[in-house]
Amino acid sequence: MLPADCAGCRERRPGLRHGVCPTCVVALRALRPRAVRPTPAPPGLPSCVALGPYAGPLREALLAYKEHGRHGLARPLGALLAEVVATAVGGARPLALVPVPDTAAAARSRYGDHLDRLARHCAARLNRSGWAVRVHRALRASPRPDSVTLDSAGRAAAAEAAFQPRSIGPGRGRAGRATPVVVLLDDIVTTGVTLAAASRVLTATGWAPSVAAVLAATEKRHQS
Repeated sequence: MLPADCAGCRERRPGLRHGVCPTCVVALRALRPRAVRPTPAPPGLPSCVALGPYAGPLREALLAYKEHGRHGLARPLGALLAEVVATAVGGARPLALVPVPDTAAAARSRYGDHLDRLARHCAARLNRSGWAVRVHRALRASPRPDSVTLDSAGRAAAAEAAFQPRSIGPGRGRAGRATPVVVLLDDIVTTGVTLAAASRVLTATGWAPSVAAVLAATEKRHQS
């Protein structure tokens, strides 16, 4: 097999599995989901669980997937996101996964909604493990600047009008059927304003998230 660039370390190596070299696979599998919370936390932010910090192979793999068209990474990243969801919820039960949507412009530039793709791989992994999981596209994204170009104040301002509801929540469920736990999904949490804004819209329409599950959390750098 011809060597290719590993999505996790960007080294050119043969024998990649789903685009990641064995060394980076070990590093990614060593990550353990944990509770995270930005400081200060914006109003409406649900409890949040992340796989790991936005650094190292996880950061590089996310960048390769989102910005460099490495769509084959959706499967392994979706499997990692399933681990986060399982940890966040704490036991097999009916779940409604609600991904934070891309804007139409971002989806066009990335040849599809990148988080919706991750959510579907995440749901498939959980369903194979005995969970009852469905993905619900309960939100529509309004046009807004890419968050990577914004500072904290800009993210907060953009988030306020970022989302619109697409559907009414699941209510109490039918007789004999448990009401699903709503899990809000995103790839990265930075200030938390995007998750908080999405959560407020969902809550107003009956999809109140019990928890948010993300792959990576940025860590605030303290200046000495």
